[in-house]
Amino acid sequence: MEALVKLSFYSFAASSIALGAAAFCYLIYTLGRVRVRQATMATTTGFTLVGRSVELAPEALGPGRFGTMLAWFGALFAGLAVLLRSLAAGRLPLANMYEFSLTFIFLVTLVYLLFERAYGVRQLGAIVVPIAIGMAIYVWSLPVELREVDALIPALQNRPLMTAHVSMAILAYATFAVSFAAAILYLIANKRQIAWLPSADMLDDIGYRAVTIGFPALALVLILGSVWAYRAWGTYWNWDPKETSALFTWLVYGVYLHTRSLRGWRGTRSAVILLLGFAAVVFTYFGNYVFGGLHAYGGV
Repeated sequence: MEALVKLSFYSFAASSIALGAAAFCYLIYTLGRVRVRQATMATTTGFTLVGRSVELAPEALGPGRFGTMLAWFGALFAGLAVLLRSLAAGRLPLANMYEFSLTFIFLVTLVYLLFERAYGVRQLGAIVVPIAIGMAIYVWSLPVELREVDALIPALQNRPLMTAHVSMAILAYATFAVSFAAAILYLIANKRQIAWLPSADMLDDIGYRAVTIGFPALALVLILGSVWAYRAWGTYWNWDPKETSALFTWLVYGVYLHTRSLRGWRGTRSAVILLLGFAAVVFTYFGNYVFGGLHAYGGV
């Protein structure tokens, strides 16, 4: 088992390197290059006027392709890390913040790559992949003892519910990361009219499609969590900080879907709601560090 745990960590390290390189390539591809244009004009008096202008020009396709290739390597190694950890623990790695974050890195990268393939949009990688890198940095900062496979505490000894509940949470957070990236790029594309960014309509649609996956997944998180809470603590709802913040996050995305479907909201207003929603996701993810609560065991 110890050998599998070490191999899992080495795979995570390889994934971190690959995703770091992928993020760099995606940023180069998305930001383009600064070009200085110079124009000269001769006057009738014999003087020559020189004019210079600075503009952003789209980068060649190469960095984007390298970014996609490296992101797939990152997802592959992250998936291998999750698989090896699962074999070592005899369950999916979901029991503490080290395992949860490790699985999140794999799933957020995979979800992004599937959206990239479906829409042919690599610019999202300049935001989503750095989120995965930020999570990898967080994993590296965690105490070393969390890398060990420990026996589950009594509250976690319900593997079917733990697997379904936590897996749905990771899926929801991963899709919300994609919607967050689409919202940022939408606001930039809508304001700056940068030619090589995806169209505002496409980015608006990507954000919506991502939420239609994440919203029901988060609803399942709340339902399964209530059932699990009843079995573990004898009550369906405790107003625990993580429960409450998860409910608030779900309501924010519910407002997004409601205003879009029934009020016809599109564009900037919807993008702002997506930014607020992802801020709520981040708070839900890390809020237990500040407020503690029933979810504070194992850093979860």
